[in-house]
Amino acid sequence: MSNPLFDLTGRTALVTGSSRGLGRAMAEGLANAGAKIIVNGTDAARVAKAVDEMRTAGMQAEGLVFDVTDEAAIVRAFADLDARGIAVDILVNNAGIQLRKPMVDLTTAEWQRVIDTNLTSAFVIGREAGKRMVARKHGKIINIGSLTSDLARATVAPYTVAKGGIKMLTKAMAAEWAEHGIQANAIGPGYMLTDMNQALIDNPAFDAWVKGRAPAKRWGLPEELAGVAVFLASPASNYINGQIIYVDGGFPAGL
Repeated sequence: MSNPLFDLTGRTALVTGSSRGLGRAMAEGLANAGAKIIVNGTDAARVAKAVDEMRTAGMQAEGLVFDVTDEAAIVRAFADLDARGIAVDILVNNAGIQLRKPMVDLTTAEWQRVIDTNLTSAFVIGREAGKRMVARKHGKIINIGSLTSDLARATVAPYTVAKGGIKMLTKAMAAEWAEHGIQANAIGPGYMLTDMNQALIDNPAFDAWVKGRAPAKRWGLPEELAGVAVFLASPASNYINGQIIYVDGGFPAGL
């Protein structure tokens, strides 16, 4: 028998950037807890493939293709959900990009692209979901931060700033919406085995640094975010608000 504290049956979760990587892993975790998943991405074929694979595995899923940096497209997507009678009970703001470049060589356009994708999108999508959650008096918002929400590293300034912003956006959401029955929290992944990190994984020196620095002595697996996502999406976290939970193998704890 499933534990009702972690049961998401009857809930609908929109997970941005969920056709692969961390988003896909969290989407599948939520689906396995009973939620219906709205898979999002910009590549229609990839989204359709993810939906088909999830359905074949017995999960409830459908696709919703839009670019998280396109505000008009976001507004249309939520209007479409409204028209179909679909309420987003759980929002996971996961979509993100990385750009590695020294600040002295970084253009303003490059900076803005990372900020828009990793931070502004979470505000816009959070606003559209939040206004509907406020009206219904319940909802769960999970923003995906990073180990760099607290720790900076050279050559990834816009990413670090965006993820630091995610931490404070989460607190702002909690401060405004907690009284309406909404919990807004964040997850801060450490160094994970994903496509975004492939260049670092393939770099022997960096790979050794990660394994030497993290007390767990290894990279994290995408599926290791699923349990925290389910917890923050479930009734078990109903009095937790404005927090960021780091899933990083104990990274800051080690010397």
